Amino acid sequence: MIYPNNFEQKIGFDQVRELIRKACISPMGEQFVEKIRFSASREIIEKMLCQAEEFKQILLFGKSFPNSNYFDLRDELARLKTPGSFIEQEALFDLRSSLITIQSILDFFNKNEKGTYPELEKLVEQVYLPVELIKKADRIIDDKGEIKSNASEKLAEIRKKLEAKQRQVIKETKRAFELAKKSGWVPENAEMTLRNGRSVIPLHAADKRAIGGIIHDESSTGQTVFVEPTGSFEINNEIRELENEERREIIRILQQFTDELRPFIFDLSGCYRLLGLVDFIRAKAVFAISIQAEKPKLSNETELDLKKAIHPLLLIAHRAAKKEVVPLNLSLDKENRILVISGPNAGGKSVCLKTTGLLQYMLQCGLHVPASPDSIFSIFENLFIDIGDEQSLENDLSTYSSHLLNMKFFLNHATAKTLFLIDEFGTGTEPALGGAIAEATLEQMNRKLAFGVITTHYTNLKLLAQKTSGLQNAAMLFDSEQMQPLFQLSVGNPGSSFAFEIARKIGFPDKVLKNAATKTGGKHVTFEQQLQQLESDKLTMDKKQQEVQAADEFLSEMINKYTDLFEELEKNKKEIIREAKEKALAVISNSNKLVENTIREIKEAKADKEVTRELRQELETAKEALETEIAEPKKKRAKKPKKIKVQTIELEEEVKIPELGDYVRIKDTDIVGELVSITGETAVLNVNQVKLKTSFSKLVYSPSAPKKETRQSYKSSHSGIMAEINKKVSDFNLTLDLRGQRGAEALHLLKKYIDDAILLSMGEVSILHGKGYGILRNLIRDYLGSVSEIKSFKDAPLDRGGSGITRVNFK
Repeated sequence: MIYPNNFEQKIGFDQVRELIRKACISPMGEQFVEKIRFSASREIIEKMLCQAEEFKQILLFGKSFPNSNYFDLRDELARLKTPGSFIEQEALFDLRSSLITIQSILDFFNKNEKGTYPELEKLVEQVYLPVELIKKADRIIDDKGEIKSNASEKLAEIRKKLEAKQRQVIKETKRAFELAKKSGWVPENAEMTLRNGRSVIPLHAADKRAIGGIIHDESSTGQTVFVEPTGSFEINNEIRELENEERREIIRILQQFTDELRPFIFDLSGCYRLLGLVDFIRAKAVFAISIQAEKPKLSNETELDLKKAIHPLLLIAHRAAKKEVVPLNLSLDKENRILVISGPNAGGKSVCLKTTGLLQYMLQCGLHVPASPDSIFSIFENLFIDIGDEQSLENDLSTYSSHLLNMKFFLNHATAKTLFLIDEFGTGTEPALGGAIAEATLEQMNRKLAFGVITTHYTNLKLLAQKTSGLQNAAMLFDSEQMQPLFQLSVGNPGSSFAFEIARKIGFPDKVLKNAATKTGGKHVTFEQQLQQLESDKLTMDKKQQEVQAADEFLSEMINKYTDLFEELEKNKKEIIREAKEKALAVISNSNKLVENTIREIKEAKADKEVTRELRQELETAKEALETEIAEPKKKRAKKPKKIKVQTIELEEEVKIPELGDYVRIKDTDIVGELVSITGETAVLNVNQVKLKTSFSKLVYSPSAPKKETRQSYKSSHSGIMAEINKKVSDFNLTLDLRGQRGAEALHLLKKYIDDAILLSMGEVSILHGKGYGILRNLIRDYLGSVSEIKSFKDAPLDRGGSGITRVNFK
């Protein structure tokens, strides 16, 4: 049930309906727009939402969908049911064009994998298109809407005769004209012309009988007459007879086609209903894209959770004025069914109310809503609204009387499946009495377990919400320093009306304000001051919370970074120890072999002094070589931890800043090259005669140049680098999908992706992050703004993903 009768006008849905109507291609689609109705059937609503969602996917990501020749032939088909009737030539042309469009629509869904668009496929499956009619129409009519000469043998023969007679008429008229011109009967500079569809010769009025024939017209002065020569007159009569015969043959052809069409009129009517329905669903999808609307979640429980919701009409108006709309977050559930919104005038209370009502109504009419897809909606059986002045001179109703009548209706018909919306609850009469009636009404609506949103300035209603289960206070935030509304809804505490502060800002006399404060009583002023302090504290806490959250994310990122570095250090340490052990074992093994060989040779020489001396000398030489070999790993082991420490902790005093001409290495790679240019944060390296572009911050100083290579090895290295670059280019995707990633993980992937894009000199890439709450989008854009190689970044066009995709352009 919807109340009152002008609900759509009150809530602004009549304007939404008009915008959808303008998006239609045909009157058939517009007729469906006029039939949009509120529904409480979950099955119907889900079906309509899915149809619109599938068409959105077609418009955004699918192949081109037929969008022309949406002609409505239903009235013409109804007329053709009568035996003996025939389709008009113009209607046949529209029929052929529209049937081709319907065939294209059917082909579109049949060529896609079954189940890609399940709800739309169900509509198509219900339709039968007699394809043979298209072929028959093609044989009769051409692309210009003319009946083809080969539509029948008789028609071809008639037209052949017509052409011959028309040429003969021109020939006869030309001959007569030349004769008249030589004889001086034709006015100077006059030429042959047409009158009443016939070729005529202009003659002086005095010479009008000179060539004989029929006078068809004369000039405005009467000095020139237009004569059809006798010879061409007879031929034109024959042409007229042939034209009549042509018309009769065309009618016969159309009658024959209509007789063949008549058995399929019922099927064709279904085809045109599909055409209109497709137009209607397409218009809903186009409108949804234009207002950034999404398909929300439907809950089995009775609840309402709006996230980043926007009033569609306000969005359109602000977009035209290049202004931002502050999104609405609002939640109702079984514990907190009724929200009491307070705050200053012009602070956005009524906008919250209308946004809630309009989005709920749009959803139950099968339309997507401009809110986060994580928003949760329920199906309400009743939607009641009391907004604006309902004063009626005809019915002798005051404004307050009309409000009371609305309240009476609400109390009589409200249920647990009712959503009611009341603006400025209790106003219109003496404040104390109006507030009391409003309070009693609100208590009764709460006992009926109804859901609702109300706006008020009455303190007693704020206090009631504070102490009553099922009710909850909310406030429209206000900047008490700048004295301007923030248009943000804060749930939990009531809001101040800031009446005195606003009056003081506009220059209201202080003396009058002090007198007014005395008259209100200290209790009320103290309560308002407490509310203002609460709002101020809430804003401060929100700001601090955002700072703490940002610091927490930064700290988490740093912890992850240093954890990775520590693991790398431990890995290098184990590798060094393993290598040292292997070399030590090799040294010991070599020493043992040397000693054993020496002893064996001494024994074989039977302890000859000279031989023994020589063997001892060889042993000393081998010992010195082994000591040198053992010393080398020690030096390396002594230096290696220092190198790792410098690289890991990045002490500024130990690291040399690369300069032009230095050899540098790209971090996390083995690529070493000469630094040949630095422009801002962009650096260019010469790696084996291959120019590579990268970020200067990614470079570390290399103490020595890469080893010189032979021509053969140089070619191999050069081709290897080019092959690696070519592989990177071929593997590089112009779109990076970060949806579902956590902040630190997304930033890690983004940084590597942007580095590769800069290295490969990409012009433009896209970052797919989704819409959601905008947290990931803001994190990504903060980083993109810090990269000097990036020229600009912005939202993708609406039909390509809108704010869910960021397009990045490089310098």
